[in-house]
Amino acid sequence: MQLSTRHLLGIKDLTAADISLILQTAEQFKEVLQRPVKKVPSLRDIVVVNLFFENSTRTRISFELAEKRLSADTVNFTASASSVSKGETLLDTVNNILSMKVDMVVMRHSASGAPHFLAKHIPAAIINAGDGINEHPTQGLLDALSIKEKLGGLEGKKVAIIGDIMHSRVAQSNIYLLKKMGAEVTVCGPPTLIPRHISEAFGINVSYDLKETLQWCDVANVLRIQLERQNQVLFSSLREYNLAYGISRKLLDGLHKEIVIMHPGPINRGVELDSDVADSKQSIILQQVENGVAVRMAVLYLLANRNN
Repeated sequence: MQLSTRHLLGIKDLTAADISLILQTAEQFKEVLQRPVKKVPSLRDIVVVNLFFENSTRTRISFELAEKRLSADTVNFTASASSVSKGETLLDTVNNILSMKVDMVVMRHSASGAPHFLAKHIPAAIINAGDGINEHPTQGLLDALSIKEKLGGLEGKKVAIIGDIMHSRVAQSNIYLLKKMGAEVTVCGPPTLIPRHISEAFGINVSYDLKETLQWCDVANVLRIQLERQNQVLFSSLREYNLAYGISRKLLDGLHKEIVIMHPGPINRGVELDSDVADSKQSIILQQVENGVAVRMAVLYLLANRNN
């Protein structure tokens, strides 16, 4: 089996069969990562450029590790230390990199649609590592793998995505994926942080009541408040946000059932999650980080085979 697409630009473009194939392949790579020698020669002689126009520590390290585990040759490019700061255009930068005979580009950019622009102009396979407020497909995939491992599947599961839905590319990728795989989705947060018409556009539920949402769901995927993307005041203070939408131990203990807690990181402790929730046995946040490497290995491997 192979993917139906040459690039990973977003979950929106994947079929349910593509998603299943990536998750199955990631499960196989998780076994590789348990071995004493964690390296396989699958991407030997493949050159991958990590093209990060936006700061990211966890995603970039996870991709780098995945590439090294597959024996790829990697080049890291950070925009702040490059000619981009001297006015070079995106296409100039990429053409210069491609003249070095690159096979794959992993790209993060603050502009929504930047990876799609690249895919139209260059022959290398493009993996979107996050574009603006559009999508973050590998995060959606690793979240799905984490839920699947914990609950045995995705179909019929009730997943709540809680917090700053308006500015979250993670939310969008998760919604697309969960809907394609047969899960039920509710988004929950302050009205100012939930886009209007999201319910009709995606076929999901909207709630402004945190306790009611937690009572309904099997999984709570809690998002970071993205103050850096908010160009206006959307709630009065972080303390007020925590009082209305922060998840505490007391709140979870009052549910009379155990739900799974997730977070794409980095966590604002004491804002969206209290520490005793983030570090509890209900939390699978560290498993999400571990699954990130396996999922990114799967995507790189499947796209390299698809494009050979």
